Amino acid sequence: MKKGTVLFGEKMKKIFILLLSFFAALPLAAKTATIYHTSDTHGFFYPKNGQGGAAALAAVLAAGPKNYLLLDGGDFAEGTVETQRSNGLKAVSLMNRLGYDAATVGNHEFAFRDDGFDALLEAARFDVLAANLVPAAGEKLPKRVKPYQLYNVNGMKVAVIGLANRNPTKKSQKYKFIKPLAALEKALQEAEKQQPDAVVVLVHDSLADDRPGSPNYIGDIGRQFGGRVQVVLGGHAHKIFQNEWRGGILFAESGCHFQNVTKITLETDDKTGKITDIRSELIALNTAQTGEDKKMKAYAQSLREPGVDEVIGQTAAAFSKKSFIPTHQDDPVDNWVADATCRYTPADVCIHNTGGARVGLPKGDITRRDIIDLYPFDNTVVTATVSGAFLKKLVAGGVVPWNRLAYSGLTFSYKKTKKGKIKKLKIWVRGERLQDDKQYTLAVNSYVAGGGSEGKLFKTLPQGSIRPAGQLTMRQILEADFKNGPLTPPATGRVVQK
Repeated sequence: MKKGTVLFGEKMKKIFILLLSFFAALPLAAKTATIYHTSDTHGFFYPKNGQGGAAALAAVLAAGPKNYLLLDGGDFAEGTVETQRSNGLKAVSLMNRLGYDAATVGNHEFAFRDDGFDALLEAARFDVLAANLVPAAGEKLPKRVKPYQLYNVNGMKVAVIGLANRNPTKKSQKYKFIKPLAALEKALQEAEKQQPDAVVVLVHDSLADDRPGSPNYIGDIGRQFGGRVQVVLGGHAHKIFQNEWRGGILFAESGCHFQNVTKITLETDDKTGKITDIRSELIALNTAQTGEDKKMKAYAQSLREPGVDEVIGQTAAAFSKKSFIPTHQDDPVDNWVADATCRYTPADVCIHNTGGARVGLPKGDITRRDIIDLYPFDNTVVTATVSGAFLKKLVAGGVVPWNRLAYSGLTFSYKKTKKGKIKKLKIWVRGERLQDDKQYTLAVNSYVAGGGSEGKLFKTLPQGSIRPAGQLTMRQILEADFKNGPLTPPATGRVVQK
């Protein structure tokens, strides 16, 4: 090495040290990081009555800071005709175009079984974060799935840890779910080695389910990880939560169906570099206010399935629908689905799981798309003859923690204890008090009869007890119900809490 080079190197080293000393004496520049969050979009690419849609989201993103993080809380793969007919791939394509950085895994991402899930991973150009998703014996976890990822957001190092929903709509043979809080602790320890400025947990579970005795764990993140996690972004319940605090952690949820987007803002102190402010803001994707990005609107339209927007009937009034029905209420949409089942299959009692009907119906013209959006699943109807004692146990199990089952031909009343248990349950079938030893014919969709929702009790019936009741799917049954003329929402009051 030449002597001059060494000398020059020594001089540069001294200059570099002087520069470091100079900049160290200066105050740190304050930083602001912006994170956008959606969840439970379920393939609702287009606005309804001027509300929602991917083009409105794109307009919001374009109008905001240039450097941001875009996250999704899962359940993007199933829910509309576009997702059903593409096995969720159109949803992933749209998310790629929107520029999502990461998403976690909801229960509906397994709707098209393991092969369908793997295809979603293959198509995604965003990170899939799920610390509690691991391969089954003899399987491998795809490279696309990671427990966490670090992102540089406007100069701020943000670690995002994902937690998948543990109850997929179709049971996986290739993957399994480990305890989420243990998985979070492990991922957090690894992420902390990278010294992030902030830690965000992206989870497909909801504060709406956070109650004493609930198996839901999202509130436990606040109770156990305060000081180590700054933000928890939830979903699953289709609820909205903003600026909720648990254990010094901000919790937020964004609703569903591309109706809203949550904007998280993190700010640091210009002297210490520590985060001094965290806040969330719900932005309604109202197209009159946000506008629509023209390129995104055109791309979304290119994904639209043909032949599903023709009118099939009318409603005399809107059919309302709640995401999660309180225990003391029933719901017009779910009552209608149960009633339509009984009109198709004569039975003493017809049962419908309230999670099966996803949205309400508007007043006026109804299209096939409206029915698919309302009931996107391919369930059929089955029947079974059961005792009154079986039916009583089914009703009692379906009303806590929220009203999970809707009935036609059956009404009931009850009282609830302070601990949330049911007492003094009284049931009427076709106007007569239920008798434990009497036999009743039930009609129910194949998902519930197979053990879904509160249908685990059906697995206790003798083999051969459950019989098919025709070839039509529930969706076809609902469409056929419009042949009787304009439909009126059924009255509520089938459930009475005293």
